[in-house]
This record gives sequence, structure tokens and C-alpha cells, in this order.
Amino acid sequence: MIDISTLRDRPEVLRAALKRRGLDLDVESMVQIDRQRRETRVQAERTRAEQNTISRRISRLQGEQRQAAIAKAGKLAKQYRSALAAADRHDEEFRKLWIKVPNLAHPTAADGLAEEDSLEFKRWGTVPEPGYPIKDHRQLGAALGMIDIERAAKVSGTRFGYLTGPAVFIEFGLVRMALDFLGGKGFTPVVPPVLVREHALYGTGFFPDDDQQVYEVGVDAGEGLRSDDLYLVGTSEVALAAYHADEILEENDLPLRYAGFSSCFRREAGAAGKDTAGIFRVHQFDKVEMFSFCHPDRSWDEHEFLLSLEEEIVRSLEIPYRVVNVAAGDLGSSAAKKYDIEAWVPSQGRYREITSCSNTTDFQSRRLRIRFRSESGNRLVHTLNGTAVAVGRILVALLENHQQADGSFVVPEALRPYVGFERVG
Repeated sequence: MIDISTLRDRPEVLRAALKRRGLDLDVESMVQIDRQRRETRVQAERTRAEQNTISRRISRLQGEQRQAAIAKAGKLAKQYRSALAAADRHDEEFRKLWIKVPNLAHPTAADGLAEEDSLEFKRWGTVPEPGYPIKDHRQLGAALGMIDIERAAKVSGTRFGYLTGPAVFIEFGLVRMALDFLGGKGFTPVVPPVLVREHALYGTGFFPDDDQQVYEVGVDAGEGLRSDDLYLVGTSEVALAAYHADEILEENDLPLRYAGFSSCFRREAGAAGKDTAGIFRVHQFDKVEMFSFCHPDRSWDEHEFLLSLEEEIVRSLEIPYRVVNVAAGDLGSSAAKKYDIEAWVPSQGRYREITSCSNTTDFQSRRLRIRFRSESGNRLVHTLNGTAVAVGRILVALLENHQQADGSFVVPEALRPYVGFERVG
């Protein structure tokens, strides 16, 4: 969440920030409820102090004075409990409003409300013009014994796929290549849990707004089935961010960088009819995610650094791409700014997102209470995340950009040592 001083001291800044994101939240109500809850709690404490003062005098009083003081103390105690309960209600009312407030978009984030408003600022590579009919990744993957969508639909339904044969070696080759590369850049490899508690999703900003995208385990569906308060992550960002929850880090240790490999699970709610043919948008996929706990004075440099690592990986795979600065209205709730790398997908004749890279500033660390010691006292760290390799989407881009006229697929040179072959088909 953002610093509450923005609401109290600069509500006009918050209103402008919400408008830039295309959100219509009632800032005035938040201001009023926040003021009311603080005033009610102050009044409760004053009443408590008066009660304590009278209670300390009771032992020195006698007769009618003593009885009057006892009655007065009892009345004040009742008023205190009532005021405290009212303050608690106001706190909860405020929390429900405040938890929906997203991070403030950085001034350099692109303007606009939709995906198409994102601003392209870089391209790399030459878009292939092969001179022969292009197969999409589903056709090519099936022909080469690498992707099986039909049997996945039989077993699990839509938006699933089997990776088979050479694709399995390519997946683990991609993962190992990414981990080796990031290890050389100071990242610690991690295999985090894919089941997390609710507080981790609130802490990272995926709840409450994106709860429709998350699979819950053990939902109460009647007698004999209970909720386990566990959720499948849509990205290892959630578990990596919560790794240092409620901790105070050492300033000299920053940045702390992690490379997390995990399976990821997404409902893809609201994506009906989009990318249903193939493995570009699926319910389950594997990913290597970069995560950084960074000094706030250096987080924008760190953001550019993470983007540069993503670009190095994509370039090493010889995939043409462009980089876009994501529009403010298309940012996730925790992000102040986000870059997407979009790979060229020949069968679609357009660029499609394969990585993202976000600076969430202190939005997540404030929720998760992650701080560091400094000479001026404990301060909130900044957290950043970026996709190193999203296996399914990278595989789509690899197959389509490196297919050959004879229907074979050539493995990029950088990946060959990790898979043990140069060509499939």
C-alpha cells in the first residue's frame, strides 16, 4: 500500500494518480473515515486516561465521594469500550477502502488506460521473411512431437498442454541457462513454495483486485471439505516477496537478488476466447522469476538493470523483440512502472508479451513490513520483479522464429549446450 501521508497531506495527488489509472475511488470518503477513526481513538484514550485518574483516587476517598467516584469510573469505562469499538469499526471500514488503492504510477510510466496505449521505445532483431508457409507453434510442435494440446484437453480441459520429447529438454535447458546467467549476476537461485497463505497475496498486491485469477485450495464446498487458506501462485514473485516479510535487513546487504523457479497457475478469468489455441496463455506454466530487495535510492537503476538482463536472455535466443513502457491504466496494482518485452510471433504477424519487469517501490514492503537498518533509522526497502524465462511463451517464440523450410526447428546456439542437440526434425 502507499504511504498514508499522501491521503492526509496531499489528497489531490492521490486523486490525480487514480484518474491516471482510470480508477474512480472515493478519496473524500477515505479522508473523512481516516479522520473520524483517528479522532474516535484519541477520544477513547482521553476517556481511558480520565478513568485511570479517578480510579487511582478511589482508595483515598470515603463515603459518598467514594461511591460517586466508583460510579464515574464505571461510566467512563463503558464509554471507553464503546469508543474503542467504534474506532475499531472505523479502522476496518477504512482498511476495506485503503486496501484497494494501487501504487502511484511513476511520472515516466506511459500515459493511457489500455494495453494499446503502452509506448514502444526499442526494437531488436530482424523480423523474419522466410519465403515459405509459416506454421504456428501448435502445428509445428505437434508435427515435431513437442506439444500435445489435444490430449491435454482430454485430461485437463482447455488452456493446458503437454510438453513432450525435445520440448522437455528445451524447458530445462532454458531454466538452467537462465539460472546460470543470473547466478553470474549475483542472484541466488530459489525453488519457492507454490502454495501460499492469503497474507502473501495481500502483501504483494494480488489481493483483493486479482483474486479472480487465483486458484484456492480446499474451498469449502460442503460437509467434509474445508478451506486450507492456501492458494496456488500465479508467479513466484508472491513467495519471493514474502520471503523476508516482517524482517529488518542490513543496508550493506542490499540489493538482495533472487532467481525463483516455479510452476505458476492462473485462472485467466476475463480472457475468454483469447489465445485458446496453443500454449501462449495457459492455466499452468513454468517460469524463472527475478526478484530484488533494493535500497530505495537505487531502485530505478535496478529496474533498468533487470530489463537489461531480460534483453540479454532474449537476444541470446535470437528472438526479435520490442520493449514497451506499459500504460499507467494497464499496470498491476503494485507496480509504479513496468516494462514488457514483446517477441515477434510470425504466425500472428505481431509482437506478443513474453516478459515483464516492474518496480513496485515500497508498495509491497509496506504491506509485508520489510525494512532495512540505516543511519537515519529503519526504512522500507523497494521491491522489483522481472521475468527471466516464461517457458511456454519463450517456446512459442523459439519455435516460430527458428522454424525451417523443411518443417524442422533449429535450436539457437546459446541454448545448444543445455539441451544437447542442434535441431529437431
